Amino acid sequence: MAHPKHKVSSTRRDKRRTHYKAAVPTLATCSNCGATVLYHRVCPECGYYRGRVAIEKKAE
Repeated sequence: MAHPKHKVSSTRRDKRRTHYKAAVPTLATCSNCGATVLYHRVCPECGYYRGRVAIEKKAE
């Protein structure tokens, strides 16, 4: 069985554990196009954020 040679400080241990995410990110629907979007992000489908154009999307 592995046996540590040195004590791992609480700061170093906590830094290692910071990347773990326990909760699934909250999703919302875009008010413009109705696509599913992460909160506080620009809609990847239409480019709108909070009812305003944030990114100009080219018309296909």
